[in-house]
Amino acid sequence: MDGRVGTAALGQTLFDCAESLGVQVPTSCHKQGKCRECLLEIESGTECLSEPAPQERHLEGRFRLACRTRIVAPGAVRAHTLRRGALRIETASAGFTDARLELDPAVTRVGRRVLLDGVCIAESDAPLHGLALDLGTTTVALRLYELESGRLVATHSFENPQRFGGSDVMARIHYEGTHKGRLLQRTLLGYLSHSIEALPVDPRTIYELVVAGNPTMRDLMFGLDVQGLGVLPYQSSAEARLRAGRATTTSLDSTAPKLRLPLHPHARVHGLPLVGSHVGADAAACLLATGLGEDDAICALVDIGTNTEVLLGNRRRLVAASCPAGPAFEGGGESWGMPARGGGSERGRVGGEGAVELEVIGGGVPAGVCGSGLVDLLSELRRTGRMNAQGRYAEDAGPLFLDLERRIAVTEADVNELAQAKGANAAGLEVLADVYGIGLDRIERLYLAGGFARHIDVDGACRIGLIPDLPRDRIVKVGNAALAGASVALLSRRRRAALEDLVRRVELVRLEAHRQFFDFFVQGCQFEPFGGAT
Repeated sequence: MDGRVGTAALGQTLFDCAESLGVQVPTSCHKQGKCRECLLEIESGTECLSEPAPQERHLEGRFRLACRTRIVAPGAVRAHTLRRGALRIETASAGFTDARLELDPAVTRVGRRVLLDGVCIAESDAPLHGLALDLGTTTVALRLYELESGRLVATHSFENPQRFGGSDVMARIHYEGTHKGRLLQRTLLGYLSHSIEALPVDPRTIYELVVAGNPTMRDLMFGLDVQGLGVLPYQSSAEARLRAGRATTTSLDSTAPKLRLPLHPHARVHGLPLVGSHVGADAAACLLATGLGEDDAICALVDIGTNTEVLLGNRRRLVAASCPAGPAFEGGGESWGMPARGGGSERGRVGGEGAVELEVIGGGVPAGVCGSGLVDLLSELRRTGRMNAQGRYAEDAGPLFLDLERRIAVTEADVNELAQAKGANAAGLEVLADVYGIGLDRIERLYLAGGFARHIDVDGACRIGLIPDLPRDRIVKVGNAALAGASVALLSRRRRAALEDLVRRVELVRLEAHRQFFDFFVQGCQFEPFGGAT
């Protein structure tokens, strides 16, 4: 389990097996099957396990509860937890500075009185803390700040445990609509509570939590109905209220007790505003982090993930779109795809004779291929002529084996998964440029956001048409810009207020309604450069 090996007795639960191996499994109910937090993904050996218990009716696919699942037959079982910090989750940011930031948090102190927006909520001599949270479909990352100084105290991250409800937002919307009890919200908040309790401060000294996330993830956390995001016109309930004149913002406010989070009893939980449709608070936070839309330069930002957001423009005009790319960039969909965890191939080079050199996270033999490793390998296949622009192997050139003994290979089906994902992203950027009235070569700076983008090789990404083939000094990796933007909003009321005005300026573009969307998508599925200067 989680790469550790041991022997289990018949009748033993997987939770007890994990404890014997020193593997920590999240739980709040101490193995009673009530909290439903002890999630495991079974990789192999399901025939050795007991049938699902009544408490597991909400789980589908390979997911089980560790405390309800017993060993009932001899054999080998491989499983992993949705481990806090198990993935290499991006918590760092780059490409932005604090030049625009004047420290002005909503939580302040006068003497011993702790104030939230000027209203006394506590008396304390202890430090004042706040949290910034990036709630992604696949991963969750947070930063803890000391609010009076703006000092970063700690970072933490974990895999989004809602994966049992599906790998993309549409699957989770469907799951939420067909299962009672707000299971996705409860599971997420349980894991988030464990992460907060693991921080190096008393959770009761945390007085505000600022949340960035796509509309589905944000609204699920706050317990809102997300079914409107699954059907035309793809609006969250918050956006619908705004459009109907029943609200003045799409931002959300709740309290720590209402969300059962172990913060100060009077702590506020603030969800940043949405841009619209599936372009959410994470995209809005990226605007804060990069300053996109605040000067004359025409810039673009691509936050690559399961649901990719694309923004383009300057202070005069901003346009945005959502690209449903799917999980291919995070290791989903491919036969040997995997997230960025130990054993994942994150870099690759192909020699002229087809010999493969790999860089594996943690060293050793590869267990699979991460998204960045797949981009590398496809770029190398194009460079060496072993794959054509349509993603087909040359005669006698494929599939490309990474481990011949275990038959770990990149197949044409895997290539097609990435082609579809990158086609959606390329089409999104092409459509926005067309709506804006410019060619892609007019983009003065292209920000690449997200953990996947942080680790790709830019030359390789341009070679296969994942991103526009712009001069390299115009392409800037900014890491987790959504988390950086949430941090800015936490530390500055002025910047948080400015964001409300900024999102109202953004023109939302529906890609499928554009006359050339399909043409752009088909071209984007090709493994060749695009968007360079002509």
